[in-house]
Amino acid sequence: MRINGKAVVVSLVALFPMMAMAHVGHDGGAHHALGFTEGFIHPLTGMDHLVMMLLVGVWSAMNTRQWWLAPLAFAGLLLTGALIGMAGVTISATETLVAASLLGIGVMVALQMKLRAVSGALIIGAFAIFHGLAHGAELSHSFPALSGMVLATAMLHMIGLLIGYLVIRSAANVWLSRAFGGCASLMGIGLLTGIL
Repeated sequence: MRINGKAVVVSLVALFPMMAMAHVGHDGGAHHALGFTEGFIHPLTGMDHLVMMLLVGVWSAMNTRQWWLAPLAFAGLLLTGALIGMAGVTISATETLVAASLLGIGVMVALQMKLRAVSGALIIGAFAIFHGLAHGAELSHSFPALSGMVLATAMLHMIGLLIGYLVIRSAANVWLSRAFGGCASLMGIGLLTGIL
């Protein structure tokens, strides 16, 4: 399969201007109408969360034979963070930490960073707590929405794993991992600096 590098880069860069709607106050809570479907859709509509969840799978496929460990840690700690957020606990730097996690996962993918499975799962799990806090603050104690969000997260991890396996089998695997990771890192930098 021949991959057109320019088309991939243009497609990824075109995603940058999309507003990251998965954050406290961005949608007035209207996005979280308490149902399973709304919870399921939520991770798909905030580009920062969507990219993060996909790249967790991509990195896991590229890094270790224990491919399931980091996605499992992310989903479990995302749920934990969301429950903490639903309980009313807030961290003033949640948005900054979510953006920093995008920068971090982007670097991990771009460099095809090799870590022990448990170390990688701990780092990715720490990222997940902040994403969970951002989600949980707007879920209004809706456990159906929470279950939808966790299911969508698992689905995105599986898609990311598939993408990761395709990348590592591609002749352009170094270039593709740098493109995916670089775009995620740029998104993280854009969110950290307020450009996005």
